[in-house]
Amino acid sequence: MPLAQFIRIRRDLHANPELGFREHRTAAMVANLLSQWGYSVTTGVGGTGVVGQLKRGHGGRRLGLRADMDALPVSEKTGLAWASKVPGVMHACGHDGHTATLLAAGEAIARSARFEGTVNLIFQPAEEGAGGAVRMIDDGLFERFPCDAIFALHNMPGLATGSFMFRSGPTMASSDDVTVHLSGVGGHGAMPHTTTDVIVAASSIVLALQSVVSRNVDPLETAVVSVGAFHAGQAGNVIPDRATLELSVRALNAEVRSLLRRRIVEIVESQARSLGVEALIDWRPGYDVLVNDADCTAF
Repeated sequence: MPLAQFIRIRRDLHANPELGFREHRTAAMVANLLSQWGYSVTTGVGGTGVVGQLKRGHGGRRLGLRADMDALPVSEKTGLAWASKVPGVMHACGHDGHTATLLAAGEAIARSARFEGTVNLIFQPAEEGAGGAVRMIDDGLFERFPCDAIFALHNMPGLATGSFMFRSGPTMASSDDVTVHLSGVGGHGAMPHTTTDVIVAASSIVLALQSVVSRNVDPLETAVVSVGAFHAGQAGNVIPDRATLELSVRALNAEVRSLLRRRIVEIVESQARSLGVEALIDWRPGYDVLVNDADCTAF
């Protein structure tokens, strides 16, 4: 198939995005194309996952190629001709491109067939925090489709078209989501002395968190602590009794990840306590650090 056809596929996927574990249309398209190209196709792996398997010869290595299929709960405002047709859902992380790229690779592999062994094309649902990989594994992915190694990629806007990059060792950060719930005593804005102000406490926490990476993490290491949401109040003359902060916390090794958690908890609790506010921290561990195998990246 010509490149233009895969561009059309990508744009079709982009216009018809589906959230995690709801990728029914996407999975059906993937399964149909793989079947046309001679793959043995298994659907419903871990929910809406699809695996296409192609064997050549006897024995040989068993390689997996993986892409994710799900979109995000984001409203698209690009104005593109192929913009999302689904209100509140968008391929904002490029999984439409990942799916189309793996389909293109799968078609090329089937057409050339210059290998001996087994290729497993793994189309994963629900990568965006919903645990689609775990669901596929729990559904017997590697017992049913053994792999000696698995290769995947992530799009990188800004990298020259037609090029790619890779490295050995830690490559993509762990990702934890954190919600900080603050509760205090609200009141009229003209009588702040009768309140324990959650907005002041939340603001103090946001500022104090900026010291975690700059003063607690070794300069030779790397980490991210980002406050992406701050919710409190509804009127300028009313001090609210509730505030919420949403954080994204990332690290490239387990030691730094542990340090970040310890320091963030200490800062939140101490800042809240000093201002008479109660704090509840909801820490949701996400994916671990991606560590690339040295042999598989030794080109």
